[in-house]
Amino acid sequence: MLVKEVMSRSPRTVSPDTGLVEVVSLMCLYRYSGLPVMEGDKMVGFIAEKDVLHRLFPTLEEMMSEGLGSVALDDMMNRYKDVVNLKVKDLMAEKVITVSPDDHVLRAATTMVRHKFRRIPVAENGKLVGMLSLGDIHKAIFLANISNGLCSKN
Repeated sequence: MLVKEVMSRSPRTVSPDTGLVEVVSLMCLYRYSGLPVMEGDKMVGFIAEKDVLHRLFPTLEEMMSEGLGSVALDDMMNRYKDVVNLKVKDLMAEKVITVSPDDHVLRAATTMVRHKFRRIPVAENGKLVGMLSLGDIHKAIFLANISNGLCSKN
């Protein structure tokens, strides 16, 4: 089974100048774990939930000066208001890892698991052609096995 058989073909994208408040709204409302960042037809980055939430983590300096047990985690959650006032370009990963539409889905899943991604852009000749999630892969394998009669009730 190939990536092109199960990928989403019309991925939602954002630009580097998109405000994070719009991006986190999309992430929360539509359950996107990440979005490709585009300038015209060129993919210039990827913004993921972990990029946003990472800004809320205590810094090494805070942990060293206050001790891990005394870091004011509830106060750190309030940093979210500052984070969502940033732009995508302030937090996005600029090195984008992609898979090919002609890759086997398990090869794509291996790449995703190795890099701890839940969603990955699908590119052909450097052009974004889709998105693939672990859920897409799991659902396709599940349906293929159900239709082949390989899953049985115990």
